[in-house]
This record gives sequence, C-alpha cells and structure tokens, in this order.
Amino acid sequence: MTYDFIIIGAGIAGASAAYELSKAGSVLLLEREARPGYHTTGRSAAFFTLNYGNTLIRSLTAASRDFLFAPPAIFGDAPLLEPRPTVTIARADQAASFAANLAAGLASPGDIAEIDIAEAEAMIPVLRPGYAARAHIERDSYFMDVDLIHGGFQRGFAAHGGRLATDAEVIGLARQNGTWRVETRAGRFEAPVVINAAGAWADQIAALAGARPVGIEPRRRTVIVFAAPENVSVDSMPLVIDADEQFYFKPEAGKILASPADETPSPPCDAQPEEIDIALIADRLARASTLEIRHIEHKWAGLRSFAPDRSPVVGADPSLVGFVWLAGQGGYGIMTSPAMSRAAAALATGGAWPEYLGDRGIEAAALAPGRPGLAQCTLADRQ
Repeated sequence: MTYDFIIIGAGIAGASAAYELSKAGSVLLLEREARPGYHTTGRSAAFFTLNYGNTLIRSLTAASRDFLFAPPAIFGDAPLLEPRPTVTIARADQAASFAANLAAGLASPGDIAEIDIAEAEAMIPVLRPGYAARAHIERDSYFMDVDLIHGGFQRGFAAHGGRLATDAEVIGLARQNGTWRVETRAGRFEAPVVINAAGAWADQIAALAGARPVGIEPRRRTVIVFAAPENVSVDSMPLVIDADEQFYFKPEAGKILASPADETPSPPCDAQPEEIDIALIADRLARASTLEIRHIEHKWAGLRSFAPDRSPVVGADPSLVGFVWLAGQGGYGIMTSPAMSRAAAALATGGAWPEYLGDRGIEAAALAPGRPGLAQCTLADRQ
C-alpha cells in the first residue's frame, strides 16, 4: 500500500510526529513490537522540568509546555501534568557542580531558587541529616502522565485516518522512482517520505536506507520501585536529584521510585536492569537518605538514545531524498514531544518553520542531521 508518509517507530517521537503529519496527508506508523511504546517511552520516569539538558533541550521543553497544559480535546479531560517541585541537593564536595547547575537553572525559564538546608530537609523527610550542604528548588516542575500523552497522540493520529501496523520490524528500505519501498515483517509499504523515529535503532534504520549514521548511542538507565517507609508520609515529597545526577528518587503511588541515573552504553535491545546498577542505587540511597530497600517490587531499564552533541537529530538527510530523521531525544523525548513533532512535520513536508519555535531561538539548523559533528560520523567511528 502507498501512503504520503511512513514513520518507523511508534514511541513518543513517532506517535507525536504521526499526529502532526496526519493533518497533512496519509500516514502509516510502523512498530517492530506488538504494541507502541514498548521500549523507552513505556519505561520513562515521567518528569517535566525546565532545568534539564542543554540549552536547545531546555528551549524545546519550554516550547512544549503550553501544549501539555492545554492539549487538544482528543487527549481527554484529565490533566497531562501534575505539579510537583524538584529539589536538587549537593554535598559539600559538590560545590562546583551545584553552582553550575544552579546557574543553568537560573538562566532557564523555570522558577528556580536556592533554599536553605533546613527547608530542604523539611520537604524531604527521608533526607539523611547532614548529608546535603546546599539545595535549590524548581517550583514549576511536574509529573507527566505518559500513557495519556502517548495515547492522545495515537488517538489524534487515528482520528485523522492514520494507520498503525505492529509486529512490523523494518527489514529493507530502498528508493525507486521517487518512492521509498519499506519491507517489513508485516508486508511491503510505499511512500515518498520516510521518517526515522526508531529510537535506539535509528542508525540501523539509516544504514538500511543507505544513509550515513549520525552516531546515535543508546544508553541504559535503571529504575527500581520499593515500599515507602511506614512512619513517613512521602505523598507530597518532591522529586530529589543529586547535583551530579548520581541518583534521583521520587514518590510513586505511595511507593518510592529511584534510579542511579546510569548511562551505560548498550546495543539496541530490550534493555534489562543489571544487578550492579541496582546495587549502585541502593548504596547511593543509603548514603543520602534513611530509605531502606527491603524488597524491590518492580525494576526495569530503558534505553535513552543520544547524538554525540546530546541534541536531537531532526530533519532531512543531507544525501537521501525523502529520508527524514527524528532521533536522539535522549531522556527528553516525552517532555519535548509537542515541539519536536511540529518541527519534524514542518521539515518532512517542506512547510514553514513554526513561528513559535523561531521566537524561542530554536532554528532548524541546530537540529539538522547534517550539522557539524554529525555528518562525519560513521559506524566505524563508534567501533
């Protein structure tokens, strides 16, 4: 069958791009797994913060905020964001890291300010007394409902006539007579434009198409969930993050969710938690808090995919007609999805660059797959 656009990957990047592109033409969304969002999207810690990532990421996050606060009706009546402050803590020996983190936060659009340790300890009743020397708070950060966000994009895409094909791993890509022929385990499909939103597999998809990889590197992150202390109320506790991002923890439906914030290089795969990373978060929590992990109720790992400069890769491939990148979201894909999807749609259709992105200083060249540092990357460079 022939479509106007074929999108490879039905995680948050692909689903949000499908939502935007389905307004412009017929869209097929391909997913290698049995359901969308099986990998990174479904394993997100789900937090919206303006004090995270490089300058470009922060601008994309800020540009996505209005959409997430007031989404289209297809997303439903329930809020996508729940207010929850973030407190960043630092030991005395982390003074330089804390100062840099605070300076970056003050330069961001977020409501960020230093607070004294007594206030931090009052907000975080499980913080070990004397552990932290300094702290700052971001008051306008939020928990995100990933299912509602991802599901809303999928419903909007379907309402515009889009088609989802699951169990449809791409095994071949070739362009003939101005059309991409996409061979999958669910059949052959065609379109003049293909969008590579394959996450950890983005460079592999590029290689199938004959494009030069841009150096997308998947990195594993581990998460555990365990019971909260019986004698401490954690329901109103903020997300707590270390100034060097050596760990974070937050309340999660009456329990505690925690991570060592690991970034272990990994091949594209169905990532699983490693015992060494679980031991790492247990040790770091024991040092920083009075939390006790008697039993891990849930554990998982996901792959966050980064380009070499840690900025997303969005736009037309410099050497292949009709091949568009939407990759390298890192750990920021859900909170930047409204802005990223509109950028991808504009670049895939040849439409005007969204004015609201330009007003925030976000230019297409900063996202382009042909930008300096990416175009020269080959698979050999990574081996």
